[in-house]
Amino acid sequence: MKVLITGTSGGIGKAIAELFLKNGHTVIGIDRKAKSIENDSYTHIECDVRDKARLPEIEDIEILINNAGTQNEEDIDINLKALIYITEKYGVQPKIRSVLNIGSASGHTGAEFPEYVASKGGVLAYTKNVAMRIAPFGATCNSLDPGGVLTPLNECVINDEKLWQKIMNETPLKKWATPEEIAEWAYFLTVTNTFCTGQNILVDGGESINYHFIWKD
Repeated sequence: MKVLITGTSGGIGKAIAELFLKNGHTVIGIDRKAKSIENDSYTHIECDVRDKARLPEIEDIEILINNAGTQNEEDIDINLKALIYITEKYGVQPKIRSVLNIGSASGHTGAEFPEYVASKGGVLAYTKNVAMRIAPFGATCNSLDPGGVLTPLNECVINDEKLWQKIMNETPLKKWATPEEIAEWAYFLTVTNTFCTGQNILVDGGESINYHFIWKD
């Protein structure tokens, strides 16, 4: 299938692109950074997803994965507005089979930087809107909302022993996901899945269900 993925130069986006390539799909990546994947079935477009006027013309996308995102850098413009630009241009059309938005556990809990959680909360709601509009094409739209993932973006806490211990204390499974694990979820939701739609799939090691119940011994 013809797959368009944003944010493919590293982290989750690169892992998703590599899994699709491994399984024989044709992948187009859009990223403001340089190409980091070498494969005959991969085309890299160096472009900022916020630049609506410069988004290239690409027809007949079958799977769209909105992965590009940031923290504390024009979060609403990148994480939400640009995601909407991309989806309206490439995803809402008759050839589409599946749209997947990479959200965040923080969109469910509100537990992070203000503009970041607002942007990701918007992604959750927009996912449902798109699901309704592409259903007539027989297509699905969901968001995949990870908790902690072992990416370079998170190294500032991963490499801080004290902070890492505090984070693990809040995470029942006592680990974070790898980008490759999130990629497997992305593949399932867009290729295997044909019936689940309009859902916000939370994958966070149980962090959002953790609670501190205090009572007398």
